[in-house]
Amino acid sequence: MTTLKEVESWLGDHLPELIARYDVPAAAVAVGVGGESIDAAAGVLNLSTGVTATPDSVFQIGSITKVWTATLVMQLVEQGEVELDAPVRRYLPDFRVADAAASAAMTVRQLLSHTAGFEGDIFTDTGPGDDSLEKYVAGLDDVEQLFEPGDRFSYNNAGYCVLGRLVEKLRGATYDECLRSRLFEPLDLRHAATDAGQAILLRPAVGHVLPTPEAEQQPAPVWNLPRSNAPAGSILAMRARDLLAFAQLHLNAGRAADGTQVLRGETVDAMQERQVQLPRLRVMGDAWGLGWEIYDTPAGPVIGHDGTTLGQASFLRMAPATGVAVVLLTNGGQPFPLYRDVVGHLLAELGETQLPPLPAPHQHPRRVDASRYTGTYASRIADVVIEQDNDGRIWREVRPKGDLADMGEAPQRSELVDWEDGMLIAKDAEHGLHMPHAFVDEDGAGRARFLHIGRVVPRAPSG
Repeated sequence: MTTLKEVESWLGDHLPELIARYDVPAAAVAVGVGGESIDAAAGVLNLSTGVTATPDSVFQIGSITKVWTATLVMQLVEQGEVELDAPVRRYLPDFRVADAAASAAMTVRQLLSHTAGFEGDIFTDTGPGDDSLEKYVAGLDDVEQLFEPGDRFSYNNAGYCVLGRLVEKLRGATYDECLRSRLFEPLDLRHAATDAGQAILLRPAVGHVLPTPEAEQQPAPVWNLPRSNAPAGSILAMRARDLLAFAQLHLNAGRAADGTQVLRGETVDAMQERQVQLPRLRVMGDAWGLGWEIYDTPAGPVIGHDGTTLGQASFLRMAPATGVAVVLLTNGGQPFPLYRDVVGHLLAELGETQLPPLPAPHQHPRRVDASRYTGTYASRIADVVIEQDNDGRIWREVRPKGDLADMGEAPQRSELVDWEDGMLIAKDAEHGLHMPHAFVDEDGAGRARFLHIGRVVPRAPSG
């Protein structure tokens, strides 16, 4: 078995070469086994300034924040303040989406496991004030219900904002204050930031984006997404070793490095129990727990979460059977093959755990009749149009609208090809990833009712 000293040497030799290969401006890595850890960094935090990355650099962790939010909720469960299967309205009486029956029925557990069923990609900016979450949740009253609560998995950013508001309401403090007092302090995190004002006092990475597919990447126009989405992952930033300390809490029966009991051991176990199975997309877990993604491997389950923000991408994987945890934080380029070559390599070396390969199209995909798939699938932030041309090629056009259009996103057209199990996959990689597309259920006319790309997108009435 490889030692942490050997891992540190491997990262020193290979991380600079790998980030250059995948055009990633900077990356930070932290690796832990038991109570020991190492970290490393390479590259530059901002292509405009050339500031170098160090192990003390802070990166946004994106949607990995959701596991922090889930942990805050589970602390309330431990204290008897929240019941997982109680309606959300027991704690937030004014909470509602467009469907009155669903609003009254959905539970805390369903929010935690992304099975609440309402449209989740809502990025409304309600301002920088301490009331931003309260305003955000109040504005969900016209959001469409896609399926019955508990029926299936659909990744839901808005649901985690509701959970963040629940924490605020029961704690009598802002979400940021709860993070600091309930998690930062017991974990002794000194390089973690809940807003840009705190991050700028540290050594922050800047995300990098492509203005057009043919352009060179450049720093993102703004550093963070709105505060109203903080519990879902719009702002939280930290060093790789700080995220590793959080992971080790969940590997060590809820104890911090100094022995402080932050969560009970049985609570940690409950969070890692599967709540819902996912379509076989292979870019997310095989199942979801209470906050955690769960990946099935021959060596046992791997627990983790990923996150993306404005030009930054983060990856966390833990192998409970071996006590190994690996963190990778990046700020642009092609982060997914870097994840494969770093996180996948280290899990295999340290614990003989093989991660599933990234999805990829077949070398010679079949030409198929796509009539079951074609049409328009509509959400608040984009219309996804699937078409098949006279030559049998299948095309996907994403037409941004609403909040996504306001962020400056341009329409994108790309080719899809036949993959497996009645699914299609992107022919060309984006950020190093070929995105699978699952088409599920029937609309009564022989066509798919939903496009599933981690979140459910319903067929438009005329589509």
